[in-house]
Amino acid sequence: MSSSGSPLDYQVDGAIARVILNRPEKRNALNAELVAALTGALAHSAADPAIRVVLITAAGPDFCAGADLNELNESADNTFEDHVESARKLADVFLEMRKHPRPIVAAVHGRALGGGCGVATACDIVLAAESAKFGYPEVKIGFIPAIVMTMLRRSVGEKKAFELLTTGEAVSAREAESLGLINHVYPGAEFDTRANAFVEMLASRSASAVSMTKSLLHRTGSMTFENALAAGVEANALARLTEDARRGVASFLKKD
Repeated sequence: MSSSGSPLDYQVDGAIARVILNRPEKRNALNAELVAALTGALAHSAADPAIRVVLITAAGPDFCAGADLNELNESADNTFEDHVESARKLADVFLEMRKHPRPIVAAVHGRALGGGCGVATACDIVLAAESAKFGYPEVKIGFIPAIVMTMLRRSVGEKKAFELLTTGEAVSAREAESLGLINHVYPGAEFDTRANAFVEMLASRSASAVSMTKSLLHRTGSMTFENALAAGVEANALARLTEDARRGVASFLKKD
């Protein structure tokens, strides 16, 4: 799916789909072309039964600088309806990530800012190099992190989310980890090796079990306690019928 000059490279490495943001000269800023390519890559990987994990990385020194301000400036005189259509396309990326049947992992080096921080936060797992920075600087230019705050609010507490969104100050990878914004921080020299090892480990888990777990986790987020338990009962029963579960239980009992 990649081509010369493409804003995104898509590579399949065994059971891992590698989605590489590829606008390094623009710090991988999100323009309409990159958003469309990312949407396509997510759809393509979701439809491929051989894929067990999607890994989102980036070319160049930064993960993603957020919205492409040149494109934003050029569209300043567009109508409200035009702006809504443009914003909805970015929102659709996050919705597709949420609905994706496989786990999506972000491997972040350099800066992940604004919409770029949103892309990382929307992933199921976030791995970061020790030197990475995360932030939502939109307020510094009179803009607001309107769409990406949906993901942030689900990752950190309300008061810390408010501070990050209204001050626009970036935080280090270590602080992001302490806030629950990301999962793991690795030293820069070990980052690629350890990130790849994590993704390979995740890809080795039961595809059906991981997919069902992701779906149930997200579905129960807006449910009442009773409804979440009921959904869990149904998922438990369905999991027992999968070939992976039957084979896994039988294998475990043989070892015992």
